[in-house]
Amino acid sequence: MPQSDSIGSADGEVDDATLRSAMEDANLPSLQATLVHLTGDRSWIEGEYRPRPGPPLDDNDSSGLPPERQTEIRDAALDAVRRYRAGALVPSALTPDQVAEILEITLGEEVPPEYGPLLAEELGVRSRDVELPPAPAAEDFSVLVIGSGLSGLCAAIKLQQAGIAYQVIEKNPTVGGTWHENVYPGCGVDTPSHLYSFSFDMNVGWDRYFAKRGQVSEYLERLADDHDVRKHIRFSTEVERADWDDEASRWVVGVVEGGRRETITANAVISAVGQVNRPSFPPIDGVEATGETVFAGPAMHTAAWDPSVELAGKRVAVIGTGASSMQLVPRIVDEAEQVVVFQRSKQWALPHPKYTSEVPAGVKLLMAEVPFYAHWYRLRPFWNFGDRLHPSLQIDPEWEHPERSVNAANDKHRKFLTKYISSELGDRQDLLDACLPDYPPYGKRPLIDNGWYRTMTRDDVELVTESVARLEADRVVTASGAEYPVDVVVFATGFRILQFLAPMEIHGRSGRTLRETWGTDDARAYLGVTVPDFPNLFMLNGPNTFAGHGGSAIIATEFQTRYAMQLIGRLMQPDTAAVEVREDVFWDYNRELDAALDRTIWSHRGMTNYFRNDAGRIVVSSPWKYVDYWQRTLAADPDEYRVDAT
Repeated sequence: MPQSDSIGSADGEVDDATLRSAMEDANLPSLQATLVHLTGDRSWIEGEYRPRPGPPLDDNDSSGLPPERQTEIRDAALDAVRRYRAGALVPSALTPDQVAEILEITLGEEVPPEYGPLLAEELGVRSRDVELPPAPAAEDFSVLVIGSGLSGLCAAIKLQQAGIAYQVIEKNPTVGGTWHENVYPGCGVDTPSHLYSFSFDMNVGWDRYFAKRGQVSEYLERLADDHDVRKHIRFSTEVERADWDDEASRWVVGVVEGGRRETITANAVISAVGQVNRPSFPPIDGVEATGETVFAGPAMHTAAWDPSVELAGKRVAVIGTGASSMQLVPRIVDEAEQVVVFQRSKQWALPHPKYTSEVPAGVKLLMAEVPFYAHWYRLRPFWNFGDRLHPSLQIDPEWEHPERSVNAANDKHRKFLTKYISSELGDRQDLLDACLPDYPPYGKRPLIDNGWYRTMTRDDVELVTESVARLEADRVVTASGAEYPVDVVVFATGFRILQFLAPMEIHGRSGRTLRETWGTDDARAYLGVTVPDFPNLFMLNGPNTFAGHGGSAIIATEFQTRYAMQLIGRLMQPDTAAVEVREDVFWDYNRELDAALDRTIWSHRGMTNYFRNDAGRIVVSSPWKYVDYWQRTLAADPDEYRVDAT
């Protein structure tokens, strides 16, 4: 078949010159992997073309190769794409081991072969979906999904693809969950954008390497439209309670819409309410748990930002220094007259060379037009922001400096970040004690520096390091009695993350609620997905599923959705009415989980974090590497469940 003179595109024709020009912006290691994938020719990653390792977290766009080698690679890639589009080139059928090996070479560091099958799924050369056993169509079988954020949309799409009747209940007027609700200035991801979309429907058109909230919301809106799930969603409706009807083997779910209450029945319920949907307010005088305050001026949580509040020329108090504060404060300092930041605990923040960078037009074109390129690029942050960090978060009992780090690798991170913070403060080294954490790096959620430390050095910014005692009508008062008159108060104090599934009342087989089973802050589940006494109830992003070592919540969501779908497939069989995880399986898993968590940095007693409850148990984080959790959720074992016959 003759070669064409241009590259075919869904949007029209992209000529060779345009595509070749775009390749000047390519991430060369990803382009080399793509070239091997298309041609089967490994010489493009070997010998004089073998990528040289780059700095930590750097994309290593040039592969460390001389210009003439780079040119040869780009020319060969253009030729391969032309032949592929013309039907003259059949891509090589990569095995999982080959995927792991190619990634290892292009990253310049070891990627164990055990990652091959997982990486092959992420690359799209191996399916992540499960084939459900054939079942007769049951008109009365249905699944209720609670929430239409990231995980709710994932569940809805997979249910729809499987031909299973479902309905989604969403408390907001549209999809998106936290990405619909959070509109504060600077709001965005602290995960690389190209890792922050589903593997089955990747967003290749990100404007920034770390996307802002608006484009994430647009992606989720597009997902709902492209997969035609919006017609299954009841918006502005909230679930108040759910009761298991043991006789009928169904859930009876109470919802409220516009003050009107009704009940819905379903064979199974998937909770996709997420972990960051109920704002938390600090226990200080003058502030109610509901967010009501005695402050006379505007007072708002970052999760309930009011864009109509004018900050220009105002004195703004920001209470909290977590992820939302780090994004917010550098964005409002140029507008406000003064910003006073009240810090309860210090934070480690990592530099990233592309955190504030826009994605070049050429890169966007490559993502859209070059087969496999976007997928190979995605594998880089999948590894660099995922399991690569996991070993440095494991406690070495022989380590001689447990007060400052948990092992030798973690101590290297501490030294690097200490030097970085000091350099960012410049001639304001008087702020070093206030900014430098006294606990091991990554003991709290890793954050990306958004210019935070430099912002703290500004004359119109004041960092207050003592606790807030109370709020008055026009000021913030600290524990020592120091008073800070302000015009606006912002609570950047996170979410009620330990109260999983709150405020819903969910009654199981015994009549006990999940809250009674768990207590106020000690949620447990098998694989983070299911709980004894609560048949046919599956949680996404449940207890101990947050990968505290990094990565993206989307990855674990896909694992959990696949696992839940297998159990739902069992429920569709004519001989099965209910599945409920066995008590012994549940507790064996949780004992193993707790023991593993005790060996992680999050159990370090020198700090507090939102991963841990008042008793010291880690409730939010998972101790597992992604590859381990992937393996555990790969296949639902029916022997681990009590199965009720119809």
